[in-house]
Amino acid sequence: METKHIDKKIPVVAVVGPTASGKTALAVKLAQALNGEVISADSMQIYRGMDIATAKPTPAEMRGVRHHLIDFLPPTEEYSVKRFCDDALAAAQEISARGKTVIVCGGTGLYVDALLGRMIFEEEPDHSEVRASLQARLQTEGREVLIRELLAADPALENEIDLANDRRLLRALEIWRLTGEKPSARRRRATEADTPFDPLYLGLFFRDRQVLYDRISARVDRMLEAGLVEETRAFYENPASATAVAAIGYKELHPFLHGEMTLEQAVENLKTATRHYAKRQLTWFGRNDALIRIYADAPDASAAAAQALEEAEKFLLQRRRTDA
Repeated sequence: METKHIDKKIPVVAVVGPTASGKTALAVKLAQALNGEVISADSMQIYRGMDIATAKPTPAEMRGVRHHLIDFLPPTEEYSVKRFCDDALAAAQEISARGKTVIVCGGTGLYVDALLGRMIFEEEPDHSEVRASLQARLQTEGREVLIRELLAADPALENEIDLANDRRLLRALEIWRLTGEKPSARRRRATEADTPFDPLYLGLFFRDRQVLYDRISARVDRMLEAGLVEETRAFYENPASATAVAAIGYKELHPFLHGEMTLEQAVENLKTATRHYAKRQLTWFGRNDALIRIYADAPDASAAAAQALEEAEKFLLQRRRTDA
């Protein structure tokens, strides 16, 4: 496939990492120091009203730094990776045109890679009967049966998609059924296009993972104090898209709201689900060889921010010299 070469690319500082690692605070510090604005790469913070469960940054946490692609969509509306890339590209071009630094911040790895990692999108087939059949099999046969079926057809997907995400699992099987083409081949082809971005990847990691888990537990406790149960109840009183319903936080508290378990049990399930999600995020971002690791559990709390700023300043200076 012929691709178009892009001569002048937009420099981007990407702050990535697991949930509760401090991405927002670091991105805000970088934006303040580098005259930047933040583009959120979070698949759930896009929705209005889903504030506590998604740990959406508050105005106080933003500290006057403009954030894009947060709190702009009703929960009833579906949102896709393709749509995110279109929206984020438009935001980045507008930010760059005003002479400001583009900072992408988020933990949705697919969003980050799709935007910055040279992915293009093809028109994908859609067939409601096939999808309904696969959905029914998921309910009756279970996820593991479908995972084995998909990996038998396309073993490469084991390390390429989150197989615990039912929507992505079913979509991959749907593509395989309708086209006869391996989904991994379509993903490889999606990397053939040149990218409009020149990214620096800064990833927040932990030498002691228990520190991250303790942060997750403390965050969930703060969410409950802030009214997570009430927000969850309000969420389920209104229709929501399949994308929004997948948010961690609501579905774990749903059994409590229906009297199927105690609040303590639901909260423990939420903490466990969040830890598992953080593990998947660490695995996803850890595969990026271009990523510079910033250890958020360093003994000196300011050391991580200082290292990140130093790397970002060096990166931007090099790009300015190249463009001169």
